Amino acid sequence: MPALRRPPGPKGHFLLGNLPELGSDILELFASCAREHGEVAFLSLAGWPAFVLSNPEHIEQVLVTDHKNFIKHTFFWRHVRGIFGNGLLTSEGDFWLRQRRLAQPSFHRDRIAAYGDVMVSYTEHALDQWRDGDTLDVHHELMRLTLLIVAKVLFDADVAQEVETIGGALDDATKEIASRFRRPFRIPDAIPIPGNLRYKRAVRRLDGVVHRIIDQHRDHDGRGDLLGMLMQARDDEGRPMTTEQLRDEAITILLAGHETTAIALSWTCYLLSKHPAVAENIHTELTEVLGSTRAPAVADLPRLRFTEMVVMEAMRLYPPAYALGREAVNDCRIAGYEVAAGTSIFISPWVVHRDARWFDRPEEFLPERWAGNAAQRLPRFAYFPFGGGPRICIGNRFAMMEAVLLLACIVRRFRLVLDDEKGVALFPTITLRPANGIRMTVRRRRSV
Repeated sequence: MPALRRPPGPKGHFLLGNLPELGSDILELFASCAREHGEVAFLSLAGWPAFVLSNPEHIEQVLVTDHKNFIKHTFFWRHVRGIFGNGLLTSEGDFWLRQRRLAQPSFHRDRIAAYGDVMVSYTEHALDQWRDGDTLDVHHELMRLTLLIVAKVLFDADVAQEVETIGGALDDATKEIASRFRRPFRIPDAIPIPGNLRYKRAVRRLDGVVHRIIDQHRDHDGRGDLLGMLMQARDDEGRPMTTEQLRDEAITILLAGHETTAIALSWTCYLLSKHPAVAENIHTELTEVLGSTRAPAVADLPRLRFTEMVVMEAMRLYPPAYALGREAVNDCRIAGYEVAAGTSIFISPWVVHRDARWFDRPEEFLPERWAGNAAQRLPRFAYFPFGGGPRICIGNRFAMMEAVLLLACIVRRFRLVLDDEKGVALFPTITLRPANGIRMTVRRRRSV
């Protein structure tokens, strides 16, 4: 069959194409592509061609069937290499596969289960500091908590004194990256414009923390955590990983490994505050499983099914990885359209998760939709908060277990009341953050 012409898409601006809309409201741009132009839409980003896909079959082609023809999307990732370097998030080909295999044992199901006690212990300690009636930025609290957890279980490191440094540096870097998405061309980091200077300062602060952790590991050989395993690994010629590559892998796991869980839980707490009956249903389940005095444990997870369904539904509506990007290596076809090498491919869980073809009342928060085997009845890529294919998030099981355990700890002890809904706004940068945090008043449950 002859290839179809270019897919339909929104009208663009002279020279800049659809880049202004991508920079000002990327979520609405992707949603309008699906709503107004169908399952395959075309964008021009200052001359850079891009397809937006919203059909699970086409998504499966890119992420699974023909995955070797699609590399990580350079239109976005060119902006984050200063932070992540050549770590698991950004590397490609045989090098990526080798690094993935080195890290995989730390995310084995049995190994992850062993992390559960640390997750619960750290969470209970953090909740001990909450006082009835306090108004807190729950997103900030969760970012801090998940950072402490991932540093401990994967690096055997205590970063309590550096949490604010890491959080502030990450905030500065993500704000700069968000502004870079709006530019029609890349300004090299070496050019001393204000944004680049802030970005480089943020990266230096993050580097300082990571290099301290690496140096501490060198002083204590034989640790069995993820970083220790990476340091002990040798290539085919017997050479260890360079300090630079250790830094790239460590910072990738440290940042990506805590932020996505914290964001998922932040939006979960936000939704529960708007749907207090759902929070009470979680508490009822916790009381049945745990009684009135015991904190949750990994062994309880099979019986905390409703709590898990709440997390799944929150990630449906607010997927931390709201968009995935790939770039075609060779010419190919998608849905009958000719895709030239170098074309960017955008896939948005934010859009697909809200498609009425797959989800009844898609804009509503309905955890019960996941009862029974509902997930198995969906098309493979109608719900994919952790991506899919060979490059599915390496920590997906880790993140899901952590989210359920932490949510159980919180709801067992507190009710959360949203302080100001108007102050909650979306900030889609590398991940789907709340722009100004999520301020809530915490109310202690009297039965605990």
